[in-house]
Amino acid sequence: MSVTAADPFARALPTSPVRFLHRLNPLAKLAAVIPATVVLVFVRDLVTPLAFLVLAYAVLLVGARLSGRMLAILLLAVPAVIALIGCGFSLWTDASLIDTTPVMLQIGGWRLYAGALAIGFATALRFGAIIALALLAGLTTTGPDLVRSFVQQLRVPYRIGYTALAAFRFVPRFAHELDVIRQAHRVRGAHGGRGPFAAVARWLGYIVPLLAGAIRHAERVALAMDARAFGAHPDRTERYDVPFRTRDTVFVLLFWAVSAIVLALLFPWGTG
Repeated sequence: MSVTAADPFARALPTSPVRFLHRLNPLAKLAAVIPATVVLVFVRDLVTPLAFLVLAYAVLLVGARLSGRMLAILLLAVPAVIALIGCGFSLWTDASLIDTTPVMLQIGGWRLYAGALAIGFATALRFGAIIALALLAGLTTTGPDLVRSFVQQLRVPYRIGYTALAAFRFVPRFAHELDVIRQAHRVRGAHGGRGPFAAVARWLGYIVPLLAGAIRHAERVALAMDARAFGAHPDRTERYDVPFRTRDTVFVLLFWAVSAIVLALLFPWGTG
């Protein structure tokens, strides 16, 4: 009779076979987007980052299990941020560099040229495409699985990987401790009134108990790691494997192939 250990920190995988991103090795999702991300740093046209942005969105919408909130962020917030950044960079562009392009807007002696808009939105689309590509792994990978893949496939020393994971798990712990402290202050009526000065005073009052809770939690984590002989041996037995399967290789090669096709068709360095 075999028994499989369950990871309480890992999210349950979606049952639908369509949501394939959750079943891929974290390293495969990182390796797949690295070439496109590097290329996007150097391109200067509008179409190339837009194509990769559409590609990343298509893979996310098909292969990831997204909540309503995340869908709203992807479909509404991200385009709004891209538009805001594009407008901002358009206003900051040196007009002397693009004053031969058509004037799109004129207010008094100030002119907004088409070249400025092209530069601004090309930069904003590059940011958006890089972020969307990073979300392929960010939205479908858990911290423990990422660390396990680095330790198992890249041979990163487990002392580094699991120490980083322990530090990463301090973040939700701090959020919980802060929530408990705030509730305790409300029960005692120590809200301090309203206004900006009262808010600053409240947050200063959270520092000492938050630090005390952090120290207690760090001591418990250190004792737990010592009790498990952490660092005593060069290798450790993994709770479960995160293998690099054939489907991971296929995904990486397919994504590289699609990226190469996009670049070959658009060839962003062909002009200017």
